[in-house]
Formats: sequence, C-alpha cells, structure tokens
Amino acid sequence: MNLLIVVTISTLFVHKSECSLGDHSPYYQRCVEKCGLVNCTDDGLHFTDYAQPFYLELLQWSCEDECRYECMWKTVDAFHDRKWRTPQFYGKWPFVRFFGIQEPASAFFSVLNFYAHSAMITKFRREVPSDSPLYWLWHSYCIVSLNAWLWSTIFHTRDFPITELMDYACGFSVVLMSCYCMIMRLFRNGPNFLLVSITTFFVAFLANHVAYLSMGGFDYGYNMMLNIYIGTFTAICWFGWSTYNRVRQPYVKKCAIFVVLAGLVMLLEIIDTPPILWTFDCHSLWHLSTAPLICIFYSFLIDDCKYLRKLEQQREDKKLK
Repeated sequence: MNLLIVVTISTLFVHKSECSLGDHSPYYQRCVEKCGLVNCTDDGLHFTDYAQPFYLELLQWSCEDECRYECMWKTVDAFHDRKWRTPQFYGKWPFVRFFGIQEPASAFFSVLNFYAHSAMITKFRREVPSDSPLYWLWHSYCIVSLNAWLWSTIFHTRDFPITELMDYACGFSVVLMSCYCMIMRLFRNGPNFLLVSITTFFVAFLANHVAYLSMGGFDYGYNMMLNIYIGTFTAICWFGWSTYNRVRQPYVKKCAIFVVLAGLVMLLEIIDTPPILWTFDCHSLWHLSTAPLICIFYSFLIDDCKYLRKLEQQREDKKLK
C-alpha cells in the first residue's frame, strides 16, 4: 500500500485548468504572438533563423513552446514590476527549466522514488524467501509503482497530453493496486473463487477508468475524487488492521506510522505557492518526502511476509505431529 497515499494525490496531483491569470493576460498573448511572427515558421514548430541546443530539440521544444517560455518570464517580470502576485500559466507556476526539463525538482524527486522502490524490492528479495505468502503480490505492487514513478518523471520532464494521461492513469493504478493488495492481505486465506473475483473486478475497474480518461476531455474532478475515496478507504483499513493487531504483531506499527506520515506529508499538496528559486514547489517537496516513506513500508512488508511464513511453517509442523 505504500504508494497508497503516496499516489492518492499523485493522481489527485493538481486540478489543472485550461487557462490561468498569466497566460490569459493580454501582455502574455501579445508577446507570444509577436515572438511567433518574428521567429517561427507558419506551423510554429521550427525557427526561421536559430539553431536550438540538441537537448531542447531532443525534448521537442518547438518554436512556439520557446516563445511561451520566454514570454512567461517577461510576463512574470511585468507582474512583479506592478507589485502584483506571481501568476500561473496554463494551471502551473513558472519554473526555470534545466536542460529542457520543465519541472526539474519534481522530475528528479520522482526518480528518487523510483530508486527507493528498486532498492527496497532488492532488499525484500534478499531477506524474504521466495516461498513466502504474498511474495509475488508485493513484487507486482512494486512493478506498478515503478511504472507510475517512471511516468511521473516523464510527465514532469515534458508536459504533453499523452504524458499527462499516462501520469494520471499510472498514478491511479498505484492507488488501486494499494487497495487491492490490502484486500488480498486481509482475505488471503479466502476461497480461490473469491480471490479470483476480487482480482477480476480490480483489473476491469482500472481498464474502465483509463478508457474513460482517454475519451474526450480529461475529467480532472472525477479522477481526483476517485483517488481520494479509494486512497482514504485503503488508509483507514490499513490503520485499523494495524491497530487491531498491534499486540500480536508488534511490527505492524511500521504500517501505522507509514499511514500517518503519508497523510501528513500529503498536506504539502494543499499549499499552493510560487516555487522557491523557481524550482522547488510544494508538489516537488511532496515527491521528496514520499521517498523515505517507501523504506518504512517495505520494512513492514518484509516483517509481514516473514511472519506469515512462520505461521505456515507452524501449521505444517502441527499437521506432521
């Protein structure tokens, strides 16, 4: 359930608007129009007399994109000269790009989360025997999480409609996977028919949601609320289960700590202020804060799998007697 809350907002992400104060201002619009007429070809993709650095060309910064970027900063300066607040552009704060990366801090911290999952699943494999209960379930969870953080990195590197869709869809897949893993942990001894039915339901639900997001306009509100409901439900169940088993299984306190800390750092997503040094906004700091939590959750998974394996061995020993 690690990225449970971790991505309850990674898909809660941010309700992105079509236009904001900055890009809606006449100053910005005139600037972009003039820049395009002077520097760009008719299709807005290429420069008439300028050779882009290779990394900008590699990340598909078109002439029109360059005009928007340059005019964004001119508009910010114009707003500040008039003592006005920093405006947003297309639903985002202005960021200084780094080698063509639109949101360098969020992109880097997404890589950090990816690394945390990779490192912890390696530790998991080293300490947990492969015949332990739920061994492959948590591997599946890790794969889904790695995929989500990969697309988060790509999206924060370059924001295109397809990268946005994949970021939101994969973020939701982690929230749903977290809920699925929680249910499978609670009902792991249930009949096979029940477990197969639960699995089928979750797969169908994910496919339906992604198909819905892919059709027509992106429904940010629906996607956000669905993530909140599922993530909150999963967090409550994990916390309740941990509280109930805290005496018999002392290690479950790690799960409870994870849920509480994940909920606290999620408050960063509520704060909406201009980025520090035009690089570190609250969303990127949220990505930074989730990386250490991954270690706590995997530590719980390692202890839990060892506990379940010990229970199975005790049952087998009783049968032999």
